Amino acid sequence: MLNNVFFKSLRDERWAMVWWALGLSLLAALVIAFFPSIRGNYDFNSLMESYPENLKALFGFTELTDITSAVGFLNAELFAFMAPLLFVIHGVVLGSGSIAGEEGRGTLEILLTEPITRGTLVAQKFAAMITATVVLALVLWIVLVIGALAIDMDVSALRLAAATFSVMLLGVTFGALAFAAGCFTGIRSTSVAVVAAIAVGTYFLNAASGIVSYMQPAKWLSPFYYYNGSDPLTNGLNPAHIAVLLATIAILLGAGYFGLRRRDLRL
Repeated sequence: MLNNVFFKSLRDERWAMVWWALGLSLLAALVIAFFPSIRGNYDFNSLMESYPENLKALFGFTELTDITSAVGFLNAELFAFMAPLLFVIHGVVLGSGSIAGEEGRGTLEILLTEPITRGTLVAQKFAAMITATVVLALVLWIVLVIGALAIDMDVSALRLAAATFSVMLLGVTFGALAFAAGCFTGIRSTSVAVVAAIAVGTYFLNAASGIVSYMQPAKWLSPFYYYNGSDPLTNGLNPAHIAVLLATIAILLGAGYFGLRRRDLRL
């Protein structure tokens, strides 16, 4: 098992994956179960219109959000804030633990006694992180599709797949950032703190770009813009936005390998 770091990493995370999947499934089921109570009830739209613009921008709502429709409801209640928050947290936990976590526990030394290069170690650890995130996204998509069919929500499985794929990429992006930070520092707490600060900062940067006109160009610096700026649940995936996130992930993977290769490990 140690010769294959990929499967070892998935085995180590199996119970965490189960609990994450159960928690996210419960959240999605509760969100869907609440929809029939507001379907077609336009008083909720009037209530949303009464909220301050700053507050609506902070939680990803726009003047076009119709919370009484299936797409508007899922965007408002799940994909605007809760789903990205959970996938970012999941990504940071996995990414920071992949290398820095092993190093902090003293188990990285055991892995490196096997016939494995640092490059292979990085690749397999990174692949395990992506696989765990994909599994979580797949579970979310399945629950949403089943729930939407059960209560006859007017949203297609393809659009749900687009939104779920996009939030999965967001989670992997911040996971890759935590992974790279862990490779450079070898200290999990440091990588978590750095990435958490960047996540919060870029989230508010994206929110502020929708409120303050002179800050609109700043949205290009935020992964959250590329995640939901084109509203994949309504319009499908934006190839340019997906390409930016994929390129960012690839760059961070390369940076992580460089960071691990260039320093002495704390064994």
